[in-house]
Amino acid sequence: MDLNSSPSNNTIAVNGTIPVASTLENPPPENGSGDRKPIALWPGMYHSPVTTALWEARSKIFERLLDPPRDAPPQSELLTRTPSQSRTTILYNFSSDFVLREQYRDPWNEVRIGKLLEDLDALAGTISVKHCSDEASTTRPLIVVTASVDKIVLKKPISVNIDLKIVGSVIWVGRSSIEIQLEVTQSNEEGSDPDPVALTANFIFVARDSQTGKAAPVNRLSPETAHEKLLFEQAEARNNLKKRKRGGEKREFENEEGNRLHGLLAEGRIFCDMPALADRDSILLRDTSLENSLLCQPQQRNIHGRIFGGFLMHRAFELAFSTAYTFAGLVPYFLEVDHVDFLRPVDVGDFLRLKSCVLYTEVHDPDQPLINVEVVAHVTRPELRSSEVSNTFHFTFTVRSEAKAMKSGFKLRNVVPATEEEARRILERIDADNLNEYFRT
Repeated sequence: MDLNSSPSNNTIAVNGTIPVASTLENPPPENGSGDRKPIALWPGMYHSPVTTALWEARSKIFERLLDPPRDAPPQSELLTRTPSQSRTTILYNFSSDFVLREQYRDPWNEVRIGKLLEDLDALAGTISVKHCSDEASTTRPLIVVTASVDKIVLKKPISVNIDLKIVGSVIWVGRSSIEIQLEVTQSNEEGSDPDPVALTANFIFVARDSQTGKAAPVNRLSPETAHEKLLFEQAEARNNLKKRKRGGEKREFENEEGNRLHGLLAEGRIFCDMPALADRDSILLRDTSLENSLLCQPQQRNIHGRIFGGFLMHRAFELAFSTAYTFAGLVPYFLEVDHVDFLRPVDVGDFLRLKSCVLYTEVHDPDQPLINVEVVAHVTRPELRSSEVSNTFHFTFTVRSEAKAMKSGFKLRNVVPATEEEARRILERIDADNLNEYFRT
């Protein structure tokens, strides 16, 4: 298969820049002939303008996923790819497309972070599919699914009035896993910004055999430049650390951990046993919680028929933002997605419950107090009396400086656990954030 072939006049070369346009109320008619399913009828087409643009530009690849060859054998020989072969760029023409601008505008004339999370997941998935393609129409394609999001860091505000670009490529592969790094860039209005990178993101995908559902090997990666080699080594170190933790590596200093648990629980016990004497600057973790529920609809599915991971991140972000807002009493400002786990797929028709809470706060820097919010998604089946965790999300917010300036004496409250389980969740998240900071530096 020629991955650079263009199935329609609107398609861009695979390694070129893919322009994003506003979505239309009614999809344009299919220009091509034959029995190819119209792009407008593919599942998930209306999630965002980006999914429309990406799937249109990659229609040759995705057609095989929609209608894989019957009884086709798996890929027999792994190929060696370079990061440049998977590198893909998409461009938002915000400065000239009013409708697109309005689709992404938030109340502060910045880009809606929830919609951007959808787009990042869609682009990362497209890049992983391209890396796994064997350029043959006689083998059955692999299914790639989001396993986790390691980190998404917002480095500066993203204006909705200036053109925006996202560039991504594969930076590391294991036997069946793939790490994608994405960079969102936006210059200032004068176009003279020395550091245009506004956001960075790292996604982990895993490959599955489309018939057996088991883990499948993916094409190898050969980094070429010094920067690509450095990214590969850093990703390898992160992966090795995860393996050690999964293997049951015991924590050192168990006594120290016990002391930390005891310290966290001490104030919580006062809240439970002597609430009138509790610290007025603290609040129980359970009293910061919010929840919402939804029934997963067919319009939210991805190309594999499951619920689109970017849609789940979008919904989790909106709940986390609301949680931080009601906790702080001021408009929050997003800083990071600390970690996301995709533990099990979510299907059309699933009853999904999203539960959030503030895990902890940090006030070391008075100019940028931090609020760490956890969101847990549960797939609930009332008829079976069962509920399983499908996703966990961790977000970090601060408070908008202009809002904080309007409220004199502003101070974030300290969050305390009432149970040992809550205390362990707090410590695990703090330790994970410290580890992430170590790798970043």
